[in-house]
Amino acid sequence: MDQLDARILLALDDDPDASVLALSRRLGIARNTLTARLTRMQDAAVLGPFSRRVEPAALGLGLTAFISVELSQEAGEDATAALREVPEVIEMHAITGGADLLLKVVAGNTADLHRLNGRLLAIPAVRRTSTAISLAEEMPLRLRGLLARAAEGRG
Repeated sequence: MDQLDARILLALDDDPDASVLALSRRLGIARNTLTARLTRMQDAAVLGPFSRRVEPAALGLGLTAFISVELSQEAGEDATAALREVPEVIEMHAITGGADLLLKVVAGNTADLHRLNGRLLAIPAVRRTSTAISLAEEMPLRLRGLLARAAEGRG
């Protein structure tokens, strides 16, 4: 990603509904240049899916929790594939330490979280889970500062 790509993303962050024409005028670049760069960024998975902008609470899933998952030694790809099939698992990271995976999950309430945990434990490769409920999101995912730094050429 170069400085212009970062400037484009900042402009989209400011006005996600702006037309290509409006963005190209605002940035002082040709429409074809903007379109080509947006296409390249989409193809390279720089831009995530639109669904990432949806708040889970709007779907009735206002409880967020983090679940550490310990897998059996022979687990492999089957375990992560099974976990990917659970809609409430919204992020999954392979981690170091006592667990193998860290999941970010959403649920409607604690009873729903309990049900979800039972579903995870029913996956054959899952040996143990440990759950921490988020009390409040003190800071959501933010990338704007990093984009601004990249737009200024400071990487």
